[in-house]
Amino acid sequence: MPPSKAERTVKAEAVALTRRLAEAVDALDFAPPTTHVYNPLVYARGPVERYLERFARRGVRALWLGMNPGPYGMAQTGVPFGEIAAVRDWMGIDEPVEQPPTEHPKRPITGFECPRSEVSGRRLWSWAADAFPDADAFFERFFVWNFCPLVFMEESGKNRTPDKLLAEERDALFDVCDASLREMVELIEPGMVIGVGKFAEGRAKLALEGMDLPIATVLHPSPASPIANRGWAPQAEKQLRALEVLD
Repeated sequence: MPPSKAERTVKAEAVALTRRLAEAVDALDFAPPTTHVYNPLVYARGPVERYLERFARRGVRALWLGMNPGPYGMAQTGVPFGEIAAVRDWMGIDEPVEQPPTEHPKRPITGFECPRSEVSGRRLWSWAADAFPDADAFFERFFVWNFCPLVFMEESGKNRTPDKLLAEERDALFDVCDASLREMVELIEPGMVIGVGKFAEGRAKLALEGMDLPIATVLHPSPASPIANRGWAPQAEKQLRALEVLD
């Protein structure tokens, strides 16, 4: 069944919101030790907007919120936690991806041709594929987004997470991302926000203060987490059931 006029409006507004966010973060400056900044909302606009057009909808039970793109996930595909096989084969998204204006030689962007797998994304979307009949069934209940759309790298190629930025840079970035998150929440009206990890939960609590919206957390699926490495899916599912967002 084709989307209704109201559904098309939500999707179009989500695309417009994302374009505004892309422009706002592109206007920010970052100094060493940050040497390279990738903005997949720009160079991976095709799959980003396809994701929004397919899956953004109003009234989901929960919005899952990540921190920022991983080098082999959203950095390559534009989709949050966007492990390539999950985005291409499970979500049915396979759009052209360009290159960032200044590319780090150790962190090339090859889009859906990238041979590496994003472990966090593989864990999250593999659980979703096992728990739901298909991607549409998952997204009828949930939407997944990131607080910050940018990837930061040092000269060595080391990933630099947003919380490690210089204080002035971090504050300017978080102001933009806080405002965009509020817009997204106002648009899709989720029943709650679930931070994937404590950083995202903390940012959601600050950004959404006064909105009378439940905010919780689920274990981050990162391979850097010893707890997640002991079996992320059953632990996360237990947390989600405790939050009463799974049947």
